[in-house]
Amino acid sequence: MAYAIDLFCGAGGCSEGLIQAGFDILFSSDISDMVEVTYRHRHEQLGLHQGYNTWFERSDIRNLKGDYIWNAIKSLEWFNNGERKCPKDIDLIIGGPSCQGFSRAGRRKKDDPRNMLFGEYVRIINEIRPRYIVLENVEGFMDMQFIGYVGITGIHYEDGSITPNILRNELKEIGYQTLEPKILNAVDFGVPQRRNRAIFIGFRDGEKKPKYPTPITSNSQLTLQDAISDLITDTSIRNEIKESKYQKECKKGRTPNINGKPIPVGDKLTCTELPNVTEIVSERFSLFKQGESGSNLRKRVKTEGIDISDKPALLALCTEKLNKSKKEIIKSFKNGNVSDDEIDVLLTKKNIRQRWNALQPSATILSIADDYISPWEARTFSVREMARCQSFDDSFEFLGKRTTGGLLRRTEIPQYTQVGNAVPPLLAKAVVSEIKKCI
Repeated sequence: MAYAIDLFCGAGGCSEGLIQAGFDILFSSDISDMVEVTYRHRHEQLGLHQGYNTWFERSDIRNLKGDYIWNAIKSLEWFNNGERKCPKDIDLIIGGPSCQGFSRAGRRKKDDPRNMLFGEYVRIINEIRPRYIVLENVEGFMDMQFIGYVGITGIHYEDGSITPNILRNELKEIGYQTLEPKILNAVDFGVPQRRNRAIFIGFRDGEKKPKYPTPITSNSQLTLQDAISDLITDTSIRNEIKESKYQKECKKGRTPNINGKPIPVGDKLTCTELPNVTEIVSERFSLFKQGESGSNLRKRVKTEGIDISDKPALLALCTEKLNKSKKEIIKSFKNGNVSDDEIDVLLTKKNIRQRWNALQPSATILSIADDYISPWEARTFSVREMARCQSFDDSFEFLGKRTTGGLLRRTEIPQYTQVGNAVPPLLAKAVVSEIKKCI
C-alpha cells in the first residue's frame, strides 16, 4: 500500500497521476468550491467516497493543521472497520503552492499574503512528516525571489533570495534531503503538449534517494492530431484521419477505480460544447495559416498581401470602418498596401492569437482558451479538446461554469481554468512512479 496527500489539488491532475501510479489518496484539499465539485465527482466515479476511503477538505491551506489532517485520515471508515490498517506514515505529499506572490521582475510587498502559501506548504510537511514530498510549479519558480521571507524555524532570508535555495534550506532544517530542482517538459512523458513545469523532490532523512523520471517520448512526441483529430466537427475532415493510439487510450481510460479497472468513456462524451463566435470572428480565424501567430499574420498581410474577397462579414466591417468601397478594400489588402490601422480593423490589435499546427504538440494550455485556433476549423477549442492535450481520460468530467470573464476571473475557476491550471496526469504519474519505486 502506498498512501498520499494531494494539496492545492485543483481539479485533480496530480491525483489522476497518483492513482495511475498506484497510490491511494487519503486526503486532498483545495480552496475553490468550483474545483471541489469536479474533484469530488471524479473520485465518486473512481469509488473513492468521502469519509469512507478518502477525505477532501475545501480550505485555505493557512487554516489546515497537521493534526486535523491526521484525524480526518484516522476517521476513514475503511480503517475503522478492519478493511485496512491505518498507516503510521504518509508516503507522499504532493502540491503546487500558488506562485503569484513571488517576485521575478521588480519588488512586491513584503506582507503579500500569497508569499505565505509557500511557507504553509513546508509547515504542513513538518507537521505530517511524510516520507517523500513533491512540489510542482511554473518554470519561473527556478529563479523567482522571495521578499522579506521568514522561514518556519525563524530564519530571516535576505531580500532577493532564490526560491529553490530557500526551499532546500527550509527542508534541511526540518530533516529532509532534496534533489536539485529540475524542469520537466510534459511532452517528454506521453503528453501531446509542450509544457514545462518545475519539479522539486524531497525525502525524509533515512529514506531511499529517489530520482527524476527518464523521458519516454522525447524522440517521438505526440502531436495535436494524435490528441484531438477525432473531435473535429467537420466529418469530411475527421474521417480522413485515422484514430490514434493516444485517442484510444483516452477513451478506454488510464486511471483505475478502487477495483483496479479503468473507467471507459460513456455513450456521450462530455465537455464538448464549442464557444459561440460571430461570423466576423470566424472569418478572422480563417485568415490564419497553421502555426501562424497574430503578429506573423500581420507581417504576411504587408509583405504578401491577403485575399479577403470571400470574407463578406469582414468586408462589410472594413467598408464601414475605413469608409472605402469593397472593391478598394479587396485591392488594398491583396496588394499589401495597407496601414497598421487598417490591419487593426481586419484583425484587431490582438497579436497573441495563434492557429496551432496539427503535426506538432499543442502549445502550453492556459486557463483562457480564447486565442487558440483549431488547425482544421475556424474556431477555438472545447474543454474536452483542452483536456485531451493535458492527458485527462475522456471519462473525466469537468463540472461547473464552462468559462467566465471580466473581474470574475480573479475568483472563479470554471472548466477551462480547471483544465489549464492542472498538472498533466501523465507527467504527474511519471514523477510519482519514481517515488513509488522507493517505497
